[in-house]
Amino acid sequence: MNETDTIHNLVEGIARQARAAALRTATLSTEQKNRALQALADLIEENEAMLLNENARDLAAARALELPKPMIERLTFSTPRIKAMADGVREVAALPDPVGEELERTVRPNGLDIRKVRVPIGVVGIIYESRPNVTIDCAVLCLKSGNACILRGGKEAFHSNMALADLIARALKQTGLPEHAVQLIPTTDRYALSELLKLNEYVHCIIPRGGEGLIRFITENSRIPVIKHYDGICSVYVDKAADPAMAVSITVNAKTQRVSVCNAAENLFIHRDCAPTLLPQIAQALREKEVELRVDDKAAAILKEAAIPTVPATEEDFRTEYLDTILSIKVVDSLEDAVADINTYGSGHSEAIVTADEAAAKAFFAGVDSATIYHNASTRFTDGNEFGLGAEIGISTDRLHARGPMGLRELCTYKYQVHGTGQIK
Repeated sequence: MNETDTIHNLVEGIARQARAAALRTATLSTEQKNRALQALADLIEENEAMLLNENARDLAAARALELPKPMIERLTFSTPRIKAMADGVREVAALPDPVGEELERTVRPNGLDIRKVRVPIGVVGIIYESRPNVTIDCAVLCLKSGNACILRGGKEAFHSNMALADLIARALKQTGLPEHAVQLIPTTDRYALSELLKLNEYVHCIIPRGGEGLIRFITENSRIPVIKHYDGICSVYVDKAADPAMAVSITVNAKTQRVSVCNAAENLFIHRDCAPTLLPQIAQALREKEVELRVDDKAAAILKEAAIPTVPATEEDFRTEYLDTILSIKVVDSLEDAVADINTYGSGHSEAIVTADEAAAKAFFAGVDSATIYHNASTRFTDGNEFGLGAEIGISTDRLHARGPMGLRELCTYKYQVHGTGQIK
C-alpha cells in the first residue's frame, strides 16, 4: 500500500467514525454534554505545563522557519491564554443548549401540528492555521451543539494541537461520550486535506479558518458545503459629526489593540469637513503606537502640515489585510463615498462609523454590506465571546446559512416535526 492509499484510508476511517459518533451526539442530554465540557476545562488547567512544553516545540520550529510575527503571536500559548481557554469551555457549558429549540409552530386547518425544531448539522470539518486554541473552541462548540467534528490544524501548531486533542479524548472517555465525537487528523500532509474535502457522504459542512490562499483552495476543491471567511479587511469611518476624542479612541483601539486578528481595522475613511483638524490627532495617536500610515493625496497634504510621516497609498493597499501595524487612510467627500469605498475595498467582515448624527449612522447601517456594523464602537468586538456566544467556530462573511460570529445556534440546522391524529391525504 502506497502513502496516498494510507492517508486515504486514515481520513475516510476518521470520517466514518465521526458520522457514527454524530448520530449519538445528536441524542445526548444537556447534562451529559456539560459534564464532558467541565471535565475538559479541568484537564486544560491541570495540564498547563505539558501544554506550554508542546507549544514551545511549535514556537521553536516557527522561529527557525522565520514565520511572520503575527502568525507566531497567534501560535503562542501563555498562562493567561491557557486559563482563558479553560474559562471559555466553562462559559460554553453554561450557555443554553440550542438542540431541540422550537423555532416555529403552525397548526394547519386539517389539524396537522407542524413544528420547526433546531437540530445539529451532523459532522463538521474545521480546517485552520496557526491558532491552536481553535482546537478547543471548535471542539466544545460542536459537542455542545450535538455535532461531531473533524479537526485539521496547520503544521506550525501540530504539537500544540495534538496535546489539546489528547485532553479532549480523555474528557470524552472520562464522561462516557462517543470517543470519536472529536477527532484531529494526525498528519500535516496536504493530501489528507484533499481527501477530507471529497467525503461528502460522511461530512456535512466545512469551516475553514486561515489565510485567503487556504480558504480559496478549500472552496475550489470541496464537494462539501463551505462556510467562508476570506479576509478581515475592516474599516472605520469618521463622520463629520464625530466626537473627536471618541474618534481617536475607537480608531486606535480598532487598529492596535491586537493587530494580528481578523477584526482589526485595516482602513480609515474620514470626512473632508473634519479631516483638517481631526486627522492629525488620530494620526499622532496611531504613530505613538508605531503604526505606519499609508495615505491618499488629501490625507498626505493634511498630515504633511502636521509634520506626521506617511507613505503614499496604492489602490491595492485598501484591499489588503495587513495583520500588522499598518493602516490605509483616505479622505472622503461624503458618507455616501465612505459607504461606496467600504463596499468596494472591504471583505464584508466588520465596519464602524463614529458619529453623533443618528441619521448618518442609520444610513451607514443600511448601506454597508458587511456581516457586522458598529456605531460608536470598535470593530474589535466582532468575536463570539464578546457577543455572548461563549466562543466561536468562526466568523462567516457568507450569507448562507450563517453570517458573522458563529456560535452554538449557527452549528445547527432544523427539521420539521409533524404531529397528527390519523390524517391522510
